Amino acid sequence: MPAAHKLLLEEALQDSPQTRSLLSVFEEDAGTLTDYTNQLLQTMQRVFGAQNEMGLATEQLSKHLLEYEKQNFALGKGDEEVISTLQHFAKTVEELNALHSELTKQLADRMVFPMIQFREKDLTEISTLKEIFGIATDEHEAAMVKYSRLPKKRENEKVMKAEVVGEVAFSRRKQHQASMQYYCALNALQYRKRVAMLEPMLGYTQAQINFFKKGIDLVSKKMDSFLASVSSMTQSIQAQLDAEAESMRMTQRELLSVDDTVYMPDRDMDPANRALIQKAGYLNIRNKTGLVTTAWDRLYFFTQGGNLMCQPRGAVAGGMVLDLDNSSVMAVECEDRRYCFQITSPNGKTFTSLHNITIILKWICTINNISRQIYLTDNPEAVAIRLNQTAIQAVTPITSFEKRQEGSPNPDRAKPGGVAVAAGASKNASVELEPEHLIAPGTPIQFDIVLPACEFQDQNRGGRRMNPFGETEDDASSDSDDSLLQQVFAVRFLGSMAVRAGHRQEAIYEAMRQVLAARAIHNIFKTTESHLMVSSSCLRLIDPQTQVTKIGFQLGDVTQFAAHQENSRLMGFVVEGRDWSEGEEEGKPSFSAFVFESNTEGEKICYTISLAKEITEAKKDPEALAQLMKSMPLTSDGKFLLLDSESGDATNGGGQDDLESEA
Repeated sequence: MPAAHKLLLEEALQDSPQTRSLLSVFEEDAGTLTDYTNQLLQTMQRVFGAQNEMGLATEQLSKHLLEYEKQNFALGKGDEEVISTLQHFAKTVEELNALHSELTKQLADRMVFPMIQFREKDLTEISTLKEIFGIATDEHEAAMVKYSRLPKKRENEKVMKAEVVGEVAFSRRKQHQASMQYYCALNALQYRKRVAMLEPMLGYTQAQINFFKKGIDLVSKKMDSFLASVSSMTQSIQAQLDAEAESMRMTQRELLSVDDTVYMPDRDMDPANRALIQKAGYLNIRNKTGLVTTAWDRLYFFTQGGNLMCQPRGAVAGGMVLDLDNSSVMAVECEDRRYCFQITSPNGKTFTSLHNITIILKWICTINNISRQIYLTDNPEAVAIRLNQTAIQAVTPITSFEKRQEGSPNPDRAKPGGVAVAAGASKNASVELEPEHLIAPGTPIQFDIVLPACEFQDQNRGGRRMNPFGETEDDASSDSDDSLLQQVFAVRFLGSMAVRAGHRQEAIYEAMRQVLAARAIHNIFKTTESHLMVSSSCLRLIDPQTQVTKIGFQLGDVTQFAAHQENSRLMGFVVEGRDWSEGEEEGKPSFSAFVFESNTEGEKICYTISLAKEITEAKKDPEALAQLMKSMPLTSDGKFLLLDSESGDATNGGGQDDLESEA
């Protein structure tokens, strides 16, 4: 290595301008070295900090690899091989962490410390000697100025001159010593800076080589076979991922290639499967938000066993909304939603809606099948198909029924002559009649009651004022004097049809079944709410808005009435009439069953009709009538019999919302 530049110590005493100029070059070099050394030390400290952080991070990595086994992954089944592999990696990382810790210590001792020592010892010494040299130079300059100002003639000239000369000599000696120390330090710095630059990097390189050597011994000797197996495992997993990704891309392409009508809510779909026993999907359910306000919430519903379940978004599992056993379902109309259906259960009502007619039919059929507890049978699908086929046959028009009876195993039961068997059976209440003996196959069903034309004319003319019971002012007083009972119930007319066995409750039950089945099969949604007034003389169905009597029956013509055995809100009654189509003078007796759904229990309506019949019979015997009136509470005017407070709610127009069951 070539010799370094240096300052001559012999020229320190003379302190010539040339020496000063050369000194400034050395000082500039020392300043540049100081700046570079500070930057280099910061970089080395950063390397040391990164290596120290590497050791800490490696230690934390080892701990986290062991924590994988303790994680409760919801889909963690089958990760045993991954867990064992990660445990092996954790052990290896822990051994590598020991190497990192040793490397961190070596970097601190052999790289950072020598550089700090060079800066604090050598560079700081140069800075201190420079300050001492500057002070000595200033003192020498001051002594020389003082010496040059000595007076020429004075008595004590010799004494003052000796003092000044001694001061000059002392300051010059001091400057000479300071300059020589300063020059020596600057000359030595030229060699020390080379050592200071090489020694830390030598220590850094040796530390890294030792680290790599130990790492190679650790990895190559112990982990070659392990790393090969892990590499094979990852390649296998990647191949599975690529195959699955390609399959998902093909599936996605196939699903996106469908027509845009798939995304439309009112798109045409296949005919509804009426044998479903399970259904799931989004529906809108009406919930109360205040005393009189309601709101529709879109939630995910599904059936599970005999229950209707609901699962909000984000929920882990669903909760039960309704018990569908022994419930009924039918399509209804709502003012603010299309395609609504109503589920009526023993606990209350739930209204739901959505925007597709086919989907609503599937839900209605599914809930109907569940309410019959078909899911408890061994083969629920077959039972559902058989029952729905029976329901379709029950509401098939007469033309198609005549074609069907040709292939029936017992065609005589379907012939009109079979009514004679039913008539004979009606004499014995213990005999169980077949459905065709109760209602003639192919009997048409009427789903609404049309007001007489004269009623519309009277309403349009405004010439006759109707009271709340649909009577005129002239005849209202005469009827009210006669009536010892007047009770009003809010009902919805579901349908009516002719029946054969007018004195059997089974005819009412069969009419209920056929009416509900016909509404579901033929997509009849509309139901009209009316007021059924029961008095001691007649039954009247009144329009609640116009107070017009839609239809009325004398109490004596009501031959039978009953509430549904499972759905307490369904009730019906049979009315006897006359059929003059065959030309007989008195007319042939005929029977019609009327089916209603009430806001209250159907048993209450049946109890009221039964009480009205008792009053009618008691009117024939004044003593019996008086005894009956004593046993029943009267109003303040002494004319009307009162029922319990629950039936009074219907009289006062208790609304449907008060009886709804909110999910």
